[in-house]
Amino acid sequence: MINLVAGVDEVGRGPLAGPLVAAAVVFPEGFHIEGVKDSKRLSESKRNALSRVIRSRSSAWAIGAATVSEVEICNVYIASGLAMRRALLGLSLSPAYVFVDGTYLPEVGIPGEAVVKADRDIHVVSAASIVAKVARDEFMASMDSKFPGYGFRQHKGYPTKAHIMALQRLGPCKIHRRTFGPVKNVLAETMNLETSPVE
Repeated sequence: MINLVAGVDEVGRGPLAGPLVAAAVVFPEGFHIEGVKDSKRLSESKRNALSRVIRSRSSAWAIGAATVSEVEICNVYIASGLAMRRALLGLSLSPAYVFVDGTYLPEVGIPGEAVVKADRDIHVVSAASIVAKVARDEFMASMDSKFPGYGFRQHKGYPTKAHIMALQRLGPCKIHRRTFGPVKNVLAETMNLETSPVE
């Protein structure tokens, strides 16, 4: 009998906007896809191509997310656990074992382990990191037309200089994380301007 192994990874802890997204990917034990590595070490075009291959050749895959509100209320660490748990529960089949990138193993009734740098060292987790990154990037790109002017298609919500400048110019939009420093600072500045006495 071939054991099925799941890899889980999340993306989106650092951005100032958008959800936190996790992916779970299931491979038969020992299965390998050429070119798969930690998503951070791949170009965008290579990630996109590999994500399509992974989804078509994996035994199963699923996406889970934590909303902006959940990130704000729970903090990114708890929210990442929620997203990873949802990804695992969304799988169409149950793997024999789960590898999760990081230090937290979601409780889903499947044996497994959390491994620091698993997205670099464990093939199926690298695959999950690619699927998660592409899914989140595609979502953030779709927000570019809904919330024009912020440049979400380019920076995907990360705190680039262009994003900070747009945030200061336009103020936060609905998908900004209001508990994150730069967003909180802009809100505080706006509040100070509104409450300053007029001379």
